[in-house]
Amino acid sequence: MIRLGAIIDTFEADFLAQYRDRLTSEHYRALAAMKQCRTQASPMMQVQCTGCAHQKRVPHSCGHRHCPHCQHHESQQWLERQMQKQVPAEYFLLTFTLPAEFRALAGVHQRVVYALLLRCAWETVRSFSQNDKQLQGTPGAIAVLHTNTRRLDYHPHVHLVMPAAALDGQRKLWRTKRRKAKGGYLFSHKALAKVFRAKMLWSIEAAGLTLPRRHPHKWVVDCKSVGNGEKALVYLGRYLYRGVIAEKDILACDNGQVSFRYRNAKTRQMERRTVSGAQFLWLVLQHVLPKGFRRARNFGFLHPNCKRLIALLHVLLTFAPARALPWVKERAPIVCSCCGAVMVIVRTRIRSVVCASEPVPLVHSGSALTL
Repeated sequence: MIRLGAIIDTFEADFLAQYRDRLTSEHYRALAAMKQCRTQASPMMQVQCTGCAHQKRVPHSCGHRHCPHCQHHESQQWLERQMQKQVPAEYFLLTFTLPAEFRALAGVHQRVVYALLLRCAWETVRSFSQNDKQLQGTPGAIAVLHTNTRRLDYHPHVHLVMPAAALDGQRKLWRTKRRKAKGGYLFSHKALAKVFRAKMLWSIEAAGLTLPRRHPHKWVVDCKSVGNGEKALVYLGRYLYRGVIAEKDILACDNGQVSFRYRNAKTRQMERRTVSGAQFLWLVLQHVLPKGFRRARNFGFLHPNCKRLIALLHVLLTFAPARALPWVKERAPIVCSCCGAVMVIVRTRIRSVVCASEPVPLVHSGSALTL
């Protein structure tokens, strides 16, 4: 398995020479963190064998939210929190996409445009829910911002997972919407797209940004049923607290190029893409979010402040939410090389004395070459 840190170590100079004018402080932090993650240059932790008391030092992970090594446990915790808010209704996955003509604007003003994407998507479904004959109330939604395609291209869009249900606060009524027939929809995707477009255009101008000279009249919003919502949440959770590419999908790093695989969304077939090393690093790092920006947000009755309300709904509706299935593999224990017993951590964050400029191994294990 080719390590991302090894690719950074090899092509960092070329990358900085070509893309320095596009980089922010967050890009530099992510680059440094992923380069040193779980290497001898990172802080160390001391572990001790529970059998023979043998001790050794193991490198820490970097903990950066865009690192492919880290944050898997946080993904599982996030999924469990969302499943605890599950309600008895059919769930839908809605996708709001920013047209290609706006991507340059979004790249320059990420914090503003990303926040507008999340807010306008929510305001759109809220207005539809309040005006729907069957719902007539405030819905709940889980929104997640994605900025990449499977090819790693820049493609900002927002996914909303929401139940076909609403809360009427004035009359204190809980309403759900039933589809008239199989294949029916929650809301018309064409109508959603029109309202979302209007809200985004107005919000961009209100924020003091200049609209592109040309932009499409028709925008794209997708809306489909996802059962009880668990599979959709698992899909979103997998990409919420980790990088945009798994290291197992990096196939080759040679002759100044990097090859990786991805699944084509239309054909469902695995395909291969080969780019220069510097371009590959930009494909990865262009998706680093602004510092402190929350890419996942809960709205309406699924907001974190509504825990008591959700608990009351569970009691009144005699509904027990499904327990989230563990889809993240448990981390393998550290095993003693002397007796084979499990080792436990006895000390953490030990500063490494190894220089960060030392070679980074190309693969995780074995005696393969270093770069």
